Amino acid sequence: MENCSMVEEFILVGLTDSPELQVPLFIIFTIIYFITLVGNLGLVFLISWDSHFHTPMYFFLSNLSLADLGYSSAITPKVMAGFLSGDKTISYGGCVTQMYFFMYFATIESYLLAAMAYDRQVAVCKPLHYNTTMTSKVCATLAIGCYICGFLNSSTLTGNTFSLHFCSSNVIHHFFCDVPPLLAVSSSVTYIHKLVVFFAVVLHSSFALFFILKSYFLIFIAILRTRSAEGCQKAFSTCASHLTAVSIFCGTIIFMYLQPSSRHSMDTDQMASVFYTRVIPMLNPLVHSLRNKEVISAFRKTVSKAKSSLGIFYN
Repeated sequence: MENCSMVEEFILVGLTDSPELQVPLFIIFTIIYFITLVGNLGLVFLISWDSHFHTPMYFFLSNLSLADLGYSSAITPKVMAGFLSGDKTISYGGCVTQMYFFMYFATIESYLLAAMAYDRQVAVCKPLHYNTTMTSKVCATLAIGCYICGFLNSSTLTGNTFSLHFCSSNVIHHFFCDVPPLLAVSSSVTYIHKLVVFFAVVLHSSFALFFILKSYFLIFIAILRTRSAEGCQKAFSTCASHLTAVSIFCGTIIFMYLQPSSRHSMDTDQMASVFYTRVIPMLNPLVHSLRNKEVISAFRKTVSKAKSSLGIFYN
């Protein structure tokens, strides 16, 4: 370690070395990122613009869209630039920054999903007390708590990872700076660091997952007690999109960070990473919008008003 010179940059191997696949992958990733930007920014704009959406559920949903934008944007532009230029290097500081913001927004997302589950629990189990329980102060406190947890987890994992020495190799077998591939190329003894990662991920993911499962268990009990078929259908419809988002997000996180290191393989890890860094941020606004009649109705009204405004302008 005394003769170890500090690494100034890392080389991201990326998804493929085939030159003929660089442009097609750039096009695919550009389309996905464009849909992600339009979907999430559009949802945030719609929720902010329409006063009917100034409710706790949509408040958390707008924050979820911002988190999706955050952790997707922390990675995607650099990957897209690499496809075009062929430059797969990233500076040491750039790697630290990329990992920090990716972990920050991903952790925020997991806690926002828990807050949204609690909101749905109150709406289904205690509808008469919903307005007095989910006040603006409570919603703001929950959101601030999500951002604080994101800061704590991201700081812990980033500090733990970059306290290691990187001497023997600076080649990361991944397309962005993530914890498992960086631990794999470190020249330090990483046993303790792997334990820190494991316990940090278990602490935050299990804490959020516990509240999500608890909330949906209580929702399920409340639905069983509901004798009205219409009430059951309404309860299922209001929770279905959120359950879909939770299942996809938590499943991929558990697969990536909680499986033994001996079971990690470069191909499967990269496929899983593409899924939760590209596909999930794109799917979340679609899942919450396409299953929500209020969002679809508001979107149609916005489009019709925009057409009317353009018609007046051109006339």
